[in-house]
Amino acid sequence: MRNRGFTLIELLVVIAIIAVLAAILFPVFAQAKESAKKTQCISNIRQMGLAWTLYVNDNEETACPSYFYTPDYLIETAWDFRIDWTDGNKPVATLGLFGPYTRSGQISSCPSFRPDETWGRPYTGYAYNATYIGGDILANLPVAGFGQISDPSGTALIADAGYGNQVKPQNYLRAPSDPFFGIGKVHFRHSATASVVFCDGHAKATNHLFLPSQSEPNLGALSQDDSAYDLQ
Repeated sequence: MRNRGFTLIELLVVIAIIAVLAAILFPVFAQAKESAKKTQCISNIRQMGLAWTLYVNDNEETACPSYFYTPDYLIETAWDFRIDWTDGNKPVATLGLFGPYTRSGQISSCPSFRPDETWGRPYTGYAYNATYIGGDILANLPVAGFGQISDPSGTALIADAGYGNQVKPQNYLRAPSDPFFGIGKVHFRHSATASVVFCDGHAKATNHLFLPSQSEPNLGALSQDDSAYDLQ
């Protein structure tokens, strides 16, 4: 009796079946991976929202500042990091104002970005409402008191964020009327949704993208005006 091998037709059929299965399964795997990142982001910003609430309770009902500098500008302390440029060749990064409550930099790091994409900042991917809540000392915007926030459940605190055509992460969320809105947009990066935590502590993923542009289709605002950011 002869040993019978595969014919060319049979081999081609097997290859075709494998190709069809791959075409079906690869998008499913990619979607599952993206769903996991989305879930991680919701968890991260929920914990950061809790850290913000604890900070407010410990600081006479005053919101956490977005950032500030030492008089010589060599040390920057922000809500999510502290970076010391005293040794100009090797800046030292540590946890920021949320650090005593989160005790982890990973909470402030979105899994969608690599560390080398963060333009010198140790933790990025999420942005804190600097226009109305955390303030901006260089733009003369004050830090808010918790009592000034009339609608905590409708005021964005921290969100997935980024800037640029090839999106880079950033730390400060800007309202549409803010002159720096262009570099402080919300990034709808998880299957066209963005993770947001509000001043009352509840977090959600939203697909309501406002003010997109052709050059930055996945970046925009949470509202057409400042209503999702302001103290009203």
